[in-house]
Amino acid sequence: MSELITAELVDLDLSAETKDAAARSLAERMAASGRVTDLEGFLADVAAREAQMPTGLDGGIGIPHCRSTHVTEPTLAFGRSASGIDFGAPDGPADLIFLIAAPAGGDADHLSILSTLARHLMDGEFTGALRSATEPGRAASLIRGDAPEAAEAPEAAEADATGADEAGTGKAAEEPTTAAEAPTTAAEEPTAAATGAATPEPAPEPAAPFRIVAITSCPTGIAHTYMAAESLEKAGTAAGVEVFVETQGSAGFKRLDPQLVADADGVILAHDVEVRDKERFAGKPIVDVGVKAGINRPAELIAEVRQKAARGEVSAPARPTAPMDKGAGATDSYATRLRKWLMTGVSYMVPFVAAGGLLIALAFAIGGYTINKAPSVADHFVWTEATSWAALLFQIGGVAFGFLVPVLAGFIAYGMADRPGLVPGFVGGAIALTINAGFLGGLIAGLIAGAVVMAIQRVTIPPVLRGIMPVVVIPLISSVIVGFLMFLVVGKPVAALQKGLTDWLSGLSGANAIILGAILGLMMCFDLGGPLNKVAYAFAVGGLANPNEGSLKVMAAVMAAGMVPPLAMALATTVRGRLFTKAERENGKAAWVLGASFITEGAIPFAAADPLRVIPSAMAGGAVTGALSMAFGCTLRAPHGGIFVVPLIGQPLLYLLAIAIGTCVSTALVILLKGLRRTSAGSPADTPASDASGVTVAA
Repeated sequence: MSELITAELVDLDLSAETKDAAARSLAERMAASGRVTDLEGFLADVAAREAQMPTGLDGGIGIPHCRSTHVTEPTLAFGRSASGIDFGAPDGPADLIFLIAAPAGGDADHLSILSTLARHLMDGEFTGALRSATEPGRAASLIRGDAPEAAEAPEAAEADATGADEAGTGKAAEEPTTAAEAPTTAAEEPTAAATGAATPEPAPEPAAPFRIVAITSCPTGIAHTYMAAESLEKAGTAAGVEVFVETQGSAGFKRLDPQLVADADGVILAHDVEVRDKERFAGKPIVDVGVKAGINRPAELIAEVRQKAARGEVSAPARPTAPMDKGAGATDSYATRLRKWLMTGVSYMVPFVAAGGLLIALAFAIGGYTINKAPSVADHFVWTEATSWAALLFQIGGVAFGFLVPVLAGFIAYGMADRPGLVPGFVGGAIALTINAGFLGGLIAGLIAGAVVMAIQRVTIPPVLRGIMPVVVIPLISSVIVGFLMFLVVGKPVAALQKGLTDWLSGLSGANAIILGAILGLMMCFDLGGPLNKVAYAFAVGGLANPNEGSLKVMAAVMAAGMVPPLAMALATTVRGRLFTKAERENGKAAWVLGASFITEGAIPFAAADPLRVIPSAMAGGAVTGALSMAFGCTLRAPHGGIFVVPLIGQPLLYLLAIAIGTCVSTALVILLKGLRRTSAGSPADTPASDASGVTVAA
């Protein structure tokens, strides 16, 4: 394994004027040494990390860093700027810039070295030595922590001399004190005897110091995590406070001793990502801030937590945390939490969609579209008749499909309030079906159920009743409230809205249908399987519960548009492979199958590496495909399946043509944009790319 940093990775005269230029200059050194396989892809990852939070620190330090699939081994490059570069630090530009590159699967040993560097950055002597270094090799040696013996010798000699002095004079120094104290003791003895007083009690032991436990963590878990830990520990020492830090970084974390947590007088959480097992600190004074506050103002945080402890301010006792809230950051907005709750319901609903919808589609393929009028197979089933088997598939699929709305509502409530939300959520979803409120009714029922349970959980309950709360009281009260609201308050207006939406879809034709198809195509391709994609998909699937011509067209447009991004990336890597990295070309082979199967997420690796070029290209192609599918009048009864359910599609040849045209549009755009990027970066668009081994790869 190579050294973390070498002289070739040091630039003591960094001439860049912006942080992007500085990152590029240092990254080029990494690429030249073979530690970065794709310069542009790596810089995109650095920029994405920088967008999350500025990496400038007080004291003239910039630490751009990221984890990237384009890094072969943990690497550090160092640059020193005479004029300073703005990395967003409160105190101004940085003159010491460290570019930290960690591979996606970085090992714990090297990440431990990186954490050690982060701690050193809080040491003024270390940064001063880097500012005065005249040779790249010397700077690299300092960063690696190489300690020449010659530098240690004077300190050792001084320590020996100090020890010898103390050994020779310590006893003599103590003797006069003892002699001076002796008369005082003798003088006191008669007084004690005369008064009959007991021997004086020994002086009480000094009070234990204030004890703080802390958690530090940052999105990458490489630099800020450990710098905040070092800063808090130093500030604690200066304030006479014991500080014990748990760093939840990339190399994993060693959990604080439970007894240490129990004995702590206060807690500091300096983090920008989820604090794992946060419930450990319930009932204690807590200061909850971002990780940079732990670096820049640790003394203030320590003083604040001591003040909270003095006032008796403690956090609320631990209570059940909703599954989707366990990963919530301290700064998550209500909109972010709402999105997570809705996505919980959708994610649990999708398997029912796939199973039920595909069974229904298969039943139509075998028995025709009149199979929905077949009698119950429990009363009439002929083993040798295909129509009986088709009826069986249709009725099983219908039962599975009937769970869509209750499951959506139940698991939205579950995402909000954990298991107590399931009962009122399912009840509300079932009522939404009863009153024909459909998909929208289930969504609203889930939110109401979760909110009601959360409100009940906040009520102070006598200890004697706590055991029956989750089993009897919460399900009973919440179901009554949700049922009342759904039947008598919000249910009817939502049902009317659902009916109006269904009628509108049924009447769509001409330009209106084409515009809707384009909008749905844009939504499907904007985040490639993310929340907006799922909203469009859920909208289409909801229409299949009561299918009509309009809802079947919507389902066809949504699936067609969702197939475009992975197919376009696969085609682009085949046509112009030189514009993509070796890893992307490999992903392109898999994207053919993923796209054909309607798995939009197959394009995510490409979007993550180059979002500004891939996502707009995908959206353009998706919009074209959705619009054409609507214009061609294509219909679809299956909610999934890609090209494997083409026999179930109305106007199948035109449907495939719409997908092909959209794929070509996205492919052309992404090739054009990537080609322009290479040209503007100074390398001709027709220059073949090289793989990690340096071998030129032809397109």
